Amino acid sequence: MKPIEEYVRSIPDFPEPGIIFRDVTSVLQDADGLTLAIDLMQEKLKDVEFDVVVGPESRGFIFGVPIAYNLHKPFIPIRKKGKLPCETVSIKYELEYGTAEIEMHRDAIKPGQKVVIIDDLIATGGTNEAMVKLVEGLGGEVVKAVFLMELEGLKGRDRLKGYNVESVIAYPGK
Repeated sequence: MKPIEEYVRSIPDFPEPGIIFRDVTSVLQDADGLTLAIDLMQEKLKDVEFDVVVGPESRGFIFGVPIAYNLHKPFIPIRKKGKLPCETVSIKYELEYGTAEIEMHRDAIKPGQKVVIIDDLIATGGTNEAMVKLVEGLGGEVVKAVFLMELEGLKGRDRLKGYNVESVIAYPGK
């Protein structure tokens, strides 16, 4: 099996000149790449005690569910506003160009539960910071956040200071 970085397709000048887009779909559409990505992310949890895995729509589902399944943990989806059927808690947060809102079921996290966040990418950190606030608002404790890729130049990790954050692949730029 080749290194995980070789499964990620890099697309120059997308969505604008000077940006290199790191495409996770090339990892997903290769059985070895997908297996390796999940295994490497799961490895980052080997010494972590936790009760629940959470992940945001949609790529957090892709990576979070198999990790939760493999480790026999529940998976809690975090979705865009208006997509969950029961009583929810939500949070609005700033994006580079505008705002977004995510939510989770009010009864998804019990006070004192130790929570791991799984997602494909940490960039500016806005979504990740919002997820932490949702979990903590329900009384959960975020014990780790694991990402397949990190765009270090966007400094998303700065928004998660004080939390245990790891990425499998770190790209120095944006």
